[in-house]
Order: sequence, then structure tokens, then C-alpha cells
Amino acid sequence: MNKSTQVYFKQQIKNFKRSFFQTDDLPFKQTFSTKIIRKINDSGNGRHKIYTPLVTLKAFLFQILSDDASCKEAVAKILAGRLQHELPANSLNTGPYCKARQRLVLEHLIEAVCSTGRTLIRRTEQWNWKGFHVVMADGSTVIMPDTLDNQRTFPQQSNQKPGLGFPIARMVTLISLNVGTVLDYAVGAYQGKGTGETTLLSSLLKNLNQGHLLLADRYYCTYAIVSCLLNAKVSVVFRNHANKKTDFRRGIKLGPKDHLIDWYKPPRKPVWMSSTSYAALPEVIRVREFSSAGVVYVTTLIDHERYSKKEVADLYQQRWKIELDLRSIKTHMGMEKLRCLSSEMIKKEIAAYFLAYNLIRTNLAQAAYLHNKNPRELSFKAAIQLVIHSSAQLSQITGVALKNALSYLFKAIASTPIGQRKRDKQPRAVKRRPKAYPLLTTPRHEFY
Repeated sequence: MNKSTQVYFKQQIKNFKRSFFQTDDLPFKQTFSTKIIRKINDSGNGRHKIYTPLVTLKAFLFQILSDDASCKEAVAKILAGRLQHELPANSLNTGPYCKARQRLVLEHLIEAVCSTGRTLIRRTEQWNWKGFHVVMADGSTVIMPDTLDNQRTFPQQSNQKPGLGFPIARMVTLISLNVGTVLDYAVGAYQGKGTGETTLLSSLLKNLNQGHLLLADRYYCTYAIVSCLLNAKVSVVFRNHANKKTDFRRGIKLGPKDHLIDWYKPPRKPVWMSSTSYAALPEVIRVREFSSAGVVYVTTLIDHERYSKKEVADLYQQRWKIELDLRSIKTHMGMEKLRCLSSEMIKKEIAAYFLAYNLIRTNLAQAAYLHNKNPRELSFKAAIQLVIHSSAQLSQITGVALKNALSYLFKAIASTPIGQRKRDKQPRAVKRRPKAYPLLTTPRHEFY
């Protein structure tokens, strides 16, 4: 690569980072590290001078953040940016852009997601709970266009007739309680052997270590998962599994409806675990079970004086925030219905959604840190709107002007609290009537 090309790509990296409010004079600088950005950029094969990997990724991310989310709008944004920088105009043909997205390397996108999420939580220890990085786990689903390739990888539900359903994927995510970033995720088919939520979660357990505390619902409260996390010195707080019966007359009594109890290894291993790995698990583990407000919790925080029932139960109530995070990604960002026509691009689209989400969460954390707020109390949607409408201007300014602009933008983000509105209760019903189209009951090609 000659000197002029190096300078050009160095400028592209700066423009890319400024577009997402990433500069070196901010508290959480290098959350999206230059090293990873360069790795993404170097993955290009140099075939296209307009749709370089960085230009393509930037357009992809803003396409996801946009309400329109069409390829035509992404290409139009690239055209506007080139004209703004006095470069030759590109065509509005979406073909080259779509081919450039296909050249993005999935592994690099996943690495960018995980790196941004983990880097940020390492720098926000002031929001930890009793010294723990609290991580939440939960599953969700997304649907996608009904193409042959998508159906092969993510088949529709078995109770739907061929040609009438949509391919569906199951996801399990690890999300930080402090700042809301995605730390890692796993994607699989909706149904079939080895596609359940516990199987997907098992592939993510390697990312948790000492200092992490996992919050998850009762579905994940199994001997194998708790035992694996104990071996990794990861603490957990779950609701007790529906199939487990708690008898507070047994075990070591710690207080009213609060005891230590031994769990014995079940004879059957879970489907996601090899026989060798399951045999290596201890025959007995000791956990704490307690009841608060009629709900039974299971935790490995066995020191009842340091971790009182009320404190642990109150912490678990915050697990609901992962439901709100997934709603932000699926509803506010539009991930609920993916757009790509091949399974490989579906995986890249999911990674791009999580990366865009992490970049917005980083800006919320920056604003909260600078203005003494809690990032969980600031509006996610307002941050998206500010990033979308400010990116073009930020790529044009430098120095003091850029510093002042970012200062005003972070102040604006910090001034958009959520959860403050008070209004009368509303019925869970809609006033607007849907258009009276009949349901498709036969495959489209057979309908007429």
C-alpha cells in the first residue's frame, strides 16, 4: 500500500469513528478500537474504490439505525457523503453495495460486537453491584425473508405449512446490566436437536469468569449450568426452576425461608454437554435458596450477611432490563424482521445490528459519565436520532469545533431521561383498524 493510500484509509478511519462519536479525548475512547477497525478495513480485496470495507460497514450500520433501512437509502447516503467531500458521485444502483456487504467478514463483525461490549464494561466499574460485573442472559427470536437458503439454515416452525411461514432464528444474548451492551451472542435454528436456549447459552459460558455475576430466568436454572459457572468462579442469581421443589426444612438454615442446600448431579447429562465433560462435573454442589415475596431464588452468593435476601431479590428484579434491551434492538431498531436473502448475510445482518446497538450504548455511557447520570436512565431512541442526524456534520469538522460539537451532543443525550412520564393507565388495545386483507392459506404461487 503506497503512502497516499495509507493517508486515505487513515482519514477514512477517523471519519468512521467521528460518525459514531468516537474520539481520543473522550473518557471511553477506543471502545471500538482502531485495531479492529483496521482489521475490518484490511479484509477488503481492493476491487472497489468506492465501497471499501469501512465505507460499506458505515453505510450498513446507518442503514440499520435508519427508519427506512433500505439499501437504496444507504447508497444515497454514500452519494451525499462523497459529494460533501468533493469526490466523484457514485451510482444509485444498489448492486455494488450489496456485493460489498457480502465481502464483509462475519468473524470480524462478531469480534467487533464482543470487543465493544467487553471493553466498555471494563471501564465502567463505578456502576458495578458490590464489585460484580452483572451480566444478564435471555433468548429471543427473529424472522427473515422466505427464501430457500434461509429455510435450509433457519427452517420455519414445523406446524406451519410449506410456503406459508417464515424462516425463524433463535438467539441467546449476554448483556451488561450496567451499560446495556451486548457482550456476546449465539444464533441457531428455532427448533431441532441442539438448538434450545440452554444449548446456545452453553456456548457463551466460556466468556464469563471471576468477577461476573449472571442473572437469568428460571429456564436456565439447571445443575449443569450452575455447576459449570461455579467451576469458572462465576456467581449466579436465578429464579428456581419450575420443576424443582424447595423444602426449607432441609439443609443449613440461614434465616426464615433461607438455607444452604446440596444439589446432586442428575444421572442424565444435558444434550449440549459431552459425556466426558459431564463426568468431570462434581457429584454435589452447594447453593443457596431463599424465598422473597413468595418467589424462590437460587444463588451461589452464600454469604447471607453480605448479600441479604432483599438485596439479591432487588438485584434480580433488574433482570427485566434485558427484555427492554431486546425490545430496543428488535422494535426500535427493526431487527424483529430481518431483510437479507441468504443465511450467511442474515448472520452478518444480526452482527451489524448488535454492533450498531453497542455503539449507541457507548454514547449513552459517555453522556452519563460526563454529566453524572445513570446510562440506564437515558433515552436510547434519542441517542439514535442524534447519531443519525449529526454524523455527516461531525465528519467535516476537527479540532476545537469537533470537541465543542461532541460536548453539546453528549449534553443533549444526558438531558433525555426515560421513565419519568406519568399518565393514566391505557387499555392494551389499538384504535386503528388493520386493512381487511385475507390471510394467505396456500403458497403464493398457487394462490391464483
